[in-house]
Amino acid sequence: MKRIFGAKKEAKPAPTMDEAVDKLNTRGDSLDEKIRKLDEQLAKHRDIIKKTRPGPAQEAAKRRALTVLKQKRLYESQRDQLYNQQFNVEQTTFMMTSMQDTVHTVQAMKAAGKEMKGFMKTNDLKIENIEKLHDDMSDMLDYHQEIQDVMGTAFGVPEDIDEEELMGELDALEDDMMTESAQPGGVPAYLQDVDLPEVPQGQPQQEGAAADEFGLPAMPQRT
Repeated sequence: MKRIFGAKKEAKPAPTMDEAVDKLNTRGDSLDEKIRKLDEQLAKHRDIIKKTRPGPAQEAAKRRALTVLKQKRLYESQRDQLYNQQFNVEQTTFMMTSMQDTVHTVQAMKAAGKEMKGFMKTNDLKIENIEKLHDDMSDMLDYHQEIQDVMGTAFGVPEDIDEEELMGELDALEDDMMTESAQPGGVPAYLQDVDLPEVPQGQPQQEGAAADEFGLPAMPQRT
């Protein structure tokens, strides 16, 4: 069948924007090189015209220079058109790239949205479960504080102390402290020097009687 009707030719893929830009750059470089060579020829023709006396030779040099100048103007016009095409292609490439980035961003956001919806369906992110967890944590903290209060209670402290009686003792103690601080020198009574009564003097010690280490008559020893 292929020999009779012939095989269908496969369509070539369309050139990419990068390939189009590279091709335009190549053509632009070729035109720039041609214009550069024409500028060199024009410079030579200009020197010949300056050195040649007016006459047929000079007129012939001017005609050749005019022909080169026309070619240069043609190439410059082509180069300007090529630059415009290149600018349009680059702008199109930029817009395509921007659109591709937008599409990728939207796709990424859609994927993230689906994943977030999956998270919201789990029990861990349900608001009632989070509130229950918060209440449980608060209860555990309160229970821990109660334990610390119990552990911090001192042993052996009487619990049947009347609060009014205790406050009365504290007030009396405060009055005593104020009274003692009002005495001369501000020294409490229990820290002041107290004059002790003199020791009663006994009978004078007989001469020759034995005395103890304090100078008192020694007690007679029993036999």
